Amino acid sequence: MQMQEEIAKADASTAWCLGQCGVCAMTAAYLEADAANEIFNVAPGILAWGAIAHEVQVVPGGYKASARWDFASGSRQASWLGAHVRVVEADGKPRRKADGSPEIRTILFPVTSATMYDVWDVIGLRGTGTDSYSVDNLFIPEKFAALRDDPSALREKGPLYQLTTNMVFSMGFAATSLGVARATLDAAIELSRKKLPQGLSAMRDNNAVQGLIGRTEGNLRAARAYLYATAAEVWADLVRGEALTEAHRIAIRLAATWTIHQATAVVDTAYHMAGATAVFSANKFERRFRDMHAIAQQIQARDTHYEDAGRVILSGNLQAAPTAR
Repeated sequence: MQMQEEIAKADASTAWCLGQCGVCAMTAAYLEADAANEIFNVAPGILAWGAIAHEVQVVPGGYKASARWDFASGSRQASWLGAHVRVVEADGKPRRKADGSPEIRTILFPVTSATMYDVWDVIGLRGTGTDSYSVDNLFIPEKFAALRDDPSALREKGPLYQLTTNMVFSMGFAATSLGVARATLDAAIELSRKKLPQGLSAMRDNNAVQGLIGRTEGNLRAARAYLYATAAEVWADLVRGEALTEAHRIAIRLAATWTIHQATAVVDTAYHMAGATAVFSANKFERRFRDMHAIAQQIQARDTHYEDAGRVILSGNLQAAPTAR
């Protein structure tokens, strides 16, 4: 989180890809050692993937896949790609877990086995290269089909891997949003120290500007404190050997979602404070504004996360094992 926040102050896309591919690397804990070594210990050792979609067919020794996936941040630097897919048995029936839900596996394959599509023509986070990719009748050996986020499949029992990949995604991307907000507000503060708007007094002497900076600074510090305090509390519980619960999942989900929304508000305030200066590409206001609003459109910032949290809180079932949401 600290790494992503700091790098995001310079470039949000770089921080985003580091966070994305770092979480993808958590898959190593669900793989046999030789499979993990083949993926991550052969340079460049970078895995990227997109959203859950489509299915694979069970065949002797593994699975067959023919599909296209989107949103693979970091794929232009990756040596391996992944996809989260439903499993269909040889007889055409979906494979079910013990609780009756569909089995989802993360299939992994070399980037050379896929066709890449340069589709990332967007307003923000342009540098992530979040392209699409497809495979056609590709065989995936069993050892490269991980049961990601399934505790029964974990080969590494340390506290880090008690967290689901979605939890780590949310914390990292929230930290990225804090870095963007910090850099944008700092730029607005620096501008306010020296800018003399036409027909007005110096910005630094304007009571409205002073008050706005004070309130915005407080909002950003509060969001950062909330995110890091929540992460620290959950981590302390896991290090003590406590089991991960719905209370932990909800705490992280709430803190991450709220932090991204607060960071977006900070960036908006700083952008508007900068006035016409902010629209020129020669400075970084407009890029950070676009990057922040691209972050806010991503799955980790969905308003429905508040509904999820409220539903679990009202159920009173906070001590149950978490689902991978």
